[in-house]
Amino acid sequence: MRHPELLIPAGSLPVLKTAVRYGADAVYIGGETMSLRAKARNFSAGEMREGIEFAHRYGKKVYVTANIFARDSDLDEAARYFGELESMEPDALLIADPGMFRLARRCAPAVPIHISTQANTTNSESAVFWHDLGASRIVTARELSISELKELRRRIPPDLELEVFVHGAMCISYSGRCLLSSYLAGRDANRGACTHPCRWRYAVMEETRPGEYMPVEENERGTYIFNSRDLCMIDHLPDLYEAGIDSFKVEGRMKTALYVATCARAYRMAMRDYETDPALYESRRASYRGKVAEGTYRRFTTGFFYGRPGRDDLIYDSNTYRRTYIYLGTVNDIDSRERAVILQKNKFLAGDVIEIMKPDGRDVKVQVLGIFDRDGLEQPSAPHPQQELHLALDAEAEPGDILRMAEQPEGV
Repeated sequence: MRHPELLIPAGSLPVLKTAVRYGADAVYIGGETMSLRAKARNFSAGEMREGIEFAHRYGKKVYVTANIFARDSDLDEAARYFGELESMEPDALLIADPGMFRLARRCAPAVPIHISTQANTTNSESAVFWHDLGASRIVTARELSISELKELRRRIPPDLELEVFVHGAMCISYSGRCLLSSYLAGRDANRGACTHPCRWRYAVMEETRPGEYMPVEENERGTYIFNSRDLCMIDHLPDLYEAGIDSFKVEGRMKTALYVATCARAYRMAMRDYETDPALYESRRASYRGKVAEGTYRRFTTGFFYGRPGRDDLIYDSNTYRRTYIYLGTVNDIDSRERAVILQKNKFLAGDVIEIMKPDGRDVKVQVLGIFDRDGLEQPSAPHPQQELHLALDAEAEPGDILRMAEQPEGV
C-alpha cells in the first residue's frame, strides 16, 4: 500500500509546531514575501529557520510557498529570497510562475521544487513538462476528478509525485486564479492580497434605480452566489489511495492552531486506520467527518472529485463558519506550581469546564480551578486576548496541548 504524506498548513511558528505535534508529515508555510497569503501572519527569516529546524528534529518536512505570479519589479527581491532560503534547507519550494521557477533553479539549486496548484496542471503533458525542467512534485489543479487523477498517475513518470487538496476552503475561480479581488478592491489575488469577494453578499441593482437593491434569491439579506462549501474527503480516503496520490493537502494558512490540530489529528487517525486495516477504516468511517467538523467549516462538499459541482455545493444564505469549539490557547509550558501557561485567545471563566485536546486522540474534560496572571495574581476570568495566563486545572496538561471549550448554543 502507498503511504501518502499528510501535508498541513501553518501561518505562524506556533501553528507549525502544533501541526507537527498533531500528526502532520509535512507543513507548508509562507515567508513575508512571494506568497499567496499576504494577510497571514507568515514567517520572518528567523522564525522560518527555527520552524524548519523544529520540524526536522521530529523527522517532518517543511515546504515554503513562493507561488506569486511575479512582475519584473519582484525579480531582484525573489533572487535574494531564494538564495536566503537555500541556507535554511527547506524540503521544497512551491512555485507556479515559470520565471520564478528559473530563478529558483539558479539561486537555490539544492532545494527541490513543487509546482503549485496555481499553475493549473490538468494533464500529463504539462506534468512531464515540469518534470523535465526538474520539478519533483505536481500539486494538481483542483478541478480534476478521481478518474482523471488515476489516468494522470498512469501517464507520468513514477518518480514524479502528485499532491492533491483533500480538505478546506474552495475558490470560485479556476485553480484559484482570480481577478475579482483585483477588480473590486484593487488587491491582486495572484500576488497574495485576495480580499475574498467570493464570500461577499450580492444583490441586483437595476441601472435606472440606483440604490434599490433586489435580492438575487433565497434570502431577504441577499445571496452569496460565489460562496462554495468547504472540501472534505476524510470519508473517501480509499479512492485517493487507489488513485496513487503521494500527498494529501489541507488548505488553511490563515487558520488557527485549533483548526490545524483538529484537521491534522482527524486525518492522521483516518489514514492510520486505513493503512492498518481497510476494514477498521470502514467500521469508523462515519465518525471521521464528525471529528474533522470539530474545527471551523462552511458545510462540506467533495468538490470536483466525483464530477462537476452543482448548486448544492454552494451556500446561498451565509458566509460565516460553523464551529463546535472555541479555541482558548495552546499550553506553552508548565510552571513551578504545576499550572498550565497559555497565551489566551478567547474569553473563559474560572470554574468553566473545558477540554484538553491531546495529540494522541484523547479529549480530557477538566475544570478551571483558578486563573492567574504572570505575577501570580488571581483573576475571575480571561477577557484579554494574548494575555499570558497560568491555569490551575483539575487534570494534568502538557506543553503542546490545545485547550478548547464547547461552543454554547445561541441564547444560552
